[in-house]
Amino acid sequence: MALAGRRDAPEPPDFGILKRLARDQLVYLLEQLPGKKDLFIEADLMSPLDRIANVSILKQHDVDKLYKVETRPAPGASDQFCFLVRPRVRTMRFIADIVNADKMSGRSRKYKIIFSPQKFYACEMVLEEEGVFGDVTCDEWSFYLLPLDEDIISMELPEFFRDYFLEGDHRWINPVARALQLLNSLYGPFGKTYGIGRCAKMSYELWRDLEEESESEGQGRKPEIGHVFLMDRDTDYVTALCSQVVYEGLVDDTFRIKCGSVDFGPDVTSSDKSIKVLLNSQDKVFSQIRNEHFSSVFGFLSQKSRNLQAQYDRRRGMDIKQMKDFVSQELKGLKQEHRLLSLHIGACESIMKKKTKQDFQETIKAEHSLLEGFDVRESTSFIEEHIDRQVSPIESLRLMCLLSITENGLIPKDYRSLKTQYLQSYGPEHLLTFHNLKRIGLLTEQSAGETLTAVESKVSKLVTDRAAGKITDAFNSLARKSNFRAISKKLGLVLERRDWQGLEEVVRLLNGNEFSVSDSAVEDNPAWESQRIVLAVFLGGCTFSEIAALRFLGKERGRSGLGRVGSRQEPGDAAIAACSQAGSVLRNQHRLKPLGKGVARYTALLENGRGQGWECQCCPTARLGHRRAFPTGCKFIFLTTAITNSARMMEAMIEAKA
Repeated sequence: MALAGRRDAPEPPDFGILKRLARDQLVYLLEQLPGKKDLFIEADLMSPLDRIANVSILKQHDVDKLYKVETRPAPGASDQFCFLVRPRVRTMRFIADIVNADKMSGRSRKYKIIFSPQKFYACEMVLEEEGVFGDVTCDEWSFYLLPLDEDIISMELPEFFRDYFLEGDHRWINPVARALQLLNSLYGPFGKTYGIGRCAKMSYELWRDLEEESESEGQGRKPEIGHVFLMDRDTDYVTALCSQVVYEGLVDDTFRIKCGSVDFGPDVTSSDKSIKVLLNSQDKVFSQIRNEHFSSVFGFLSQKSRNLQAQYDRRRGMDIKQMKDFVSQELKGLKQEHRLLSLHIGACESIMKKKTKQDFQETIKAEHSLLEGFDVRESTSFIEEHIDRQVSPIESLRLMCLLSITENGLIPKDYRSLKTQYLQSYGPEHLLTFHNLKRIGLLTEQSAGETLTAVESKVSKLVTDRAAGKITDAFNSLARKSNFRAISKKLGLVLERRDWQGLEEVVRLLNGNEFSVSDSAVEDNPAWESQRIVLAVFLGGCTFSEIAALRFLGKERGRSGLGRVGSRQEPGDAAIAACSQAGSVLRNQHRLKPLGKGVARYTALLENGRGQGWECQCCPTARLGHRRAFPTGCKFIFLTTAITNSARMMEAMIEAKA
């Protein structure tokens, strides 16, 4: 039975053990090279390593000097080199150059390569081709999962999206399967596993194969995670392409959050120094505003500032004993909170300056038009203006891709026009970018066979060529079909199911490969707390806006803007309903009646969770805030290959080689 009456959210599993396991394994690998050693670290491993083992821990295990990979060692370097690297061909060539240079100079050293999360055969082949395979020892640091917060785990594999979805490279499937196996062994068997997408299915099948080969250490343990949902990024590109409007998402867009921390520069700190700040639930200020719409953040921070000042003012009139207690128990915490408050106020001001310059509100308006399917021609003109003004090559690409996906491809005339304008504004080197975007399905052109009808063909013979062109455009517009529109409509239906049954049409539109597998031993114990824990696995990256939406869903008490759900709905069904919502549904991109100074609010960010009397203007018949039967007190936790956003997706396409 569903735990429909529960109001309290269950505590998530303790993911701190993942850090301890990773640190212990790294220490073990370092100690296999006894004595002083220099450590070369790949650039994108530095931030994850800092979260696992800081410099002092490395020093305790005889690490003398630290170098960034591709930095040449100093002349007086150690006689032992250890390389902590990703399995990349270019990195193997760098290591081979160092080894061969030492051979040429007659210098004798020991070399150890630690691959993270695993080594690939191609890397060993490069070392062999360079003639150094026999001079190095290779090992693996099975560092699959990095806890970023109490409910977020990242694999820190930013290459996953480009390698799998663009290049069709399956090499990262094995780390995903092993990550699931690790969670299964540490936190007990999963009650039910859902999936959508080809990558999700392959990852699941490999994971089950690994479970069968191993002794299944997690079997017999009390499960701590009830439901798992695996979703490919390509089942929902729209969500990631929309502008993020929650505070954490905007901080990521503006300052780039890396491994759960961000560097705030002088424009935020109001000093000459930059400060590195860890953004998680331990930050009392950030934890309260991270999921809020940006328009409400300033009001909260202002109220928080007044409350802090009132607490400071309590010192007046205190006697000596009260002052002593205040200083020893409260003053340090108040100072820390005041420091964090100042930083977040500075970050908000910096975001406001940048978003104002980029006509953020106009961009949001254009996105709404695309999602709703209205004023598409006007939105296309906005994109053209965006390109002509050379606002940002990334932003222009993002809007073009959003137009393409929501309209199921661009009509040939618009595709050629936008492509020509973009290349003229930002340079012909982006021809490869357009090739990559088309290949991955983010920016496509409708073919003549998809839009030209027999009626159009007959009519065109009776008019001039110029008139025929206009008629072709008109038929293109009428014949255009959009999976996005169909998915949005179908997922607004009543959901009363325990698996994919009844969603066959939606699954087909989402490219299929769905599955739903149960563990009867776990399902037979619905009273277990694990039944209310839902693990959402995003293969290809997820955005902070998606995380905010699902956090809201987990806390929601009987009200949901995601469509009606049956009163006997299981928490696992909530995962299907939530994670399979595409585009505007999951991202809550509904335009509401303006509040305050004309700033729109979104459904996932209803003030105080009540949402009383707010009307969705893009679908006036729907009233937000109505009570809807929905599982209450669920807890979503998130596993992602990497935190992503629209900029990172576009950068991956720009940087990718043909």
